[in-house]
Amino acid sequence: MMRPPRPRLEIDADVRTTLLAARFVRSLARGPVALGGDPLSADRMRQKRVAGRRYRRVSMVTIDDVRELAVSLPRSEEALVRDRVKFRVGRIVYLAFSRDETSMGFAFPKEEREALIASEPAKFMMPERSDLRYHWAVVRLAAIDEAEMREIVLDAWRMVVPKRVSATYEGG
Repeated sequence: MMRPPRPRLEIDADVRTTLLAARFVRSLARGPVALGGDPLSADRMRQKRVAGRRYRRVSMVTIDDVRELAVSLPRSEEALVRDRVKFRVGRIVYLAFSRDETSMGFAFPKEEREALIASEPAKFMMPERSDLRYHWAVVRLAAIDEAEMREIVLDAWRMVVPKRVSATYEGG
């Protein structure tokens, strides 16, 4: 015996958006999930199986990943300025996070900034209008992996330390 079809509920757009947002938050609470929908083991949390043998990142770079690298660099220190985490050498800031920690500003030559942003607009952004006069660019943390984060942080740090300090760090 067949069941009669279920009546379709009419839901207004606000309620639908709220339900979808709640579903998304619940999915985040479950942690990283593989392509097939199965939860990943702890040692594969940052990788996703693709085509049977290749792996791809699941989670984005976090402020903790950046902090681990930045505090290990010579002369680098962390500061909290107006509720924003910043890393600096002396008084010169070379990394700064947005208040919601989804994007990171970093020291970058302003002559090359437009080319960087044009090359990957989904990853890089122009800084705020007030910061355009500085050697500065912004990256979305969700769009980069750890290798790119490491390269960005080290290049930004190299811009603000004396050459002999960066040579000592890289040589030793």
